[in-house]
Amino acid sequence: MSIKRSIVYFERAGVQNTEETLKLSVERAQELNIRDIVVASSYGDTAKKLLKLIQKENLNLNVIVVSYHQGFHGEDIITMGQETMELLRNKGAKVFMGPHALSGVERAISNKFGGAYPVEIIAHTLRTFGHGLKVCYEIVLMAADAGLIKTKNEVIAIGGRSRGADTSVVIKPANLNNFFNMELREIICMPRDKRKIEQ
Repeated sequence: MSIKRSIVYFERAGVQNTEETLKLSVERAQELNIRDIVVASSYGDTAKKLLKLIQKENLNLNVIVVSYHQGFHGEDIITMGQETMELLRNKGAKVFMGPHALSGVERAISNKFGGAYPVEIIAHTLRTFGHGLKVCYEIVLMAADAGLIKTKNEVIAIGGRSRGADTSVVIKPANLNNFFNMELREIICMPRDKRKIEQ
């Protein structure tokens, strides 16, 4: 048995693909009866757009917003403001900030001592498919370990690079201690040219 589905390829990576990425993600969630959408959102803008779209379609979805951990952009800096977090929670989203699943302490080791370590090699390998795809894997791991999604259910993950979204996939989640049980089930959309466009 086979299934034929379309994949949307954006010409370039970047924030300009956000609205279409979100629309395609919500459509695929409906088609596959997926209830969980995990979205990367640094400052909250992408998450707000997703929630607005879901509200407009009158859908009941479990939205998990994953943001940078405190200190990612400098000592004690929190990228997403408290007001934005509260707004997202009031609209029904779950907001999670935590260490990056595919860097964490290994990045501190490589920054201090140099070299490459297994988790960072995994992250760099995923980036060859696009930065957004690496982000999708990472936020699903983080959401699963935080208990915000179940590993037995497929989820839609939405990612990008720096700002906005340009990649969306269907993933069967896993926890970090079972990383290799993760399965990329479908690509909904992604950029063909992976280079970052300077804003």
